[in-house]
Amino acid sequence: MSWLVTGGAGYIGAHVVRAMVEDGQDIIALDDLSTGDRSRVHDGARFVEGSVLDRTALRQALDGVTGVVHVAAKKQVGESVAEPLWYYRENLDGLLTLLEECRTAGVDKFVFSSSAATYGMPDVEYVTEDIPKAPLSPYGETKLVGEWLLNDCTTAFGLQVMNLRYFNVAGAAAPELGDPGVFNLIPLVFQALQKGEKPRVYGNDYPTPDGTCLRDYVHVADIADAHLAAARALAAGQSGATYNIGRGIGSSVLEVISEIAEVTGLDCSYDVVDRRPGDPARIVAKVDRITEGLGFQAKYDLRQMVQSAWAGWQLRHP
Repeated sequence: MSWLVTGGAGYIGAHVVRAMVEDGQDIIALDDLSTGDRSRVHDGARFVEGSVLDRTALRQALDGVTGVVHVAAKKQVGESVAEPLWYYRENLDGLLTLLEECRTAGVDKFVFSSSAATYGMPDVEYVTEDIPKAPLSPYGETKLVGEWLLNDCTTAFGLQVMNLRYFNVAGAAAPELGDPGVFNLIPLVFQALQKGEKPRVYGNDYPTPDGTCLRDYVHVADIADAHLAAARALAAGQSGATYNIGRGIGSSVLEVISEIAEVTGLDCSYDVVDRRPGDPARIVAKVDRITEGLGFQAKYDLRQMVQSAWAGWQLRHP
């Protein structure tokens, strides 16, 4: 099969392209390079520069394609709160335009990069795919509405869809593929250390073993492998489904900082500050369904995520 990977020059998209090319898949990568980097795209993939809102670029990219892995999206929660119109246009108008062109081109297999942000603040020990959804940001809303739209396309004209809701992505398969953004805990700690500042811990009085928030961290290479598994399952005729991608293991803020201290050898003394509004104590994925449905299980642990993220950080900030 031939697959189009949208957002193929971005942090996650480039990892998906790499995994699929190395699996022997025929890959076209589409990216408007607004946040992506052309140098990230595997040499074995063809590249088309353009947005999912650009029908001309989409028609070029979809020529001869039999399936799509849709990674392209705006993804910063805080930014989405400040700029909801932009997020709805990019994430939902972009998806709608892509689906219209897919239908015209006869593409009937679709892997959608969704998010744990669709769940909001679930008050459960483990987050299953079937719990009620209550996203807290326009970003999370666009992902949930995107899933609804895809489900309607399945009903209307038989589009086969895999929705992949991933949790806290970290690490890199190679230093040059590291996350260039500084929005999540691990790069935020790296940035503080680089500036000679203490990392901030937002609250240490949560109902967790050490009082800090628990999150399910998953290596970006595992995220890429899950997308590959979903694409291969669709190509083999498996029915569509919705899956969490995580490890099913919660790591606290202090556990992450401790790992960073051991990996970097730096003093990671921290300051405890007030809680941030809307931070749930615990969000950890239940991952049985993806193991049973796709035979997928995350391979990398927290130490490997931190080590690979640190290598990427040092490459970008020598």
